[in-house]
Amino acid sequence: MLFFALVSTRSLQKIFQQAKLEAKIRKDVSFHSLRHSFATHLHEAGTDIRIIQELLGHNSSKTTEIYTHVSNRTIQKVQSPLDALMQDKNANKSSYK
Repeated sequence: MLFFALVSTRSLQKIFQQAKLEAKIRKDVSFHSLRHSFATHLHEAGTDIRIIQELLGHNSSKTTEIYTHVSNRTIQKVQSPLDALMQDKNANKSSYK
């Protein structure tokens, strides 16, 4: 974190753009895209939205929610409460045999 305190935002943007050119990345991405990706990956990994809010320096969780896109991977992990009950019920049946 100390490194970022010593370097201006504009300098970091220039470093990012130069690295993008050297890597021959043609996709339209910006330094700000890294911020979105960082927040999204944290969110997908289960990090609480309030922690992400603090890391990004936002005053409002509404601002943070803009960065945390709900991905298909996250949606697929959601389990219906009914499915969970049925699994518990089936598990209990098999333990009585």
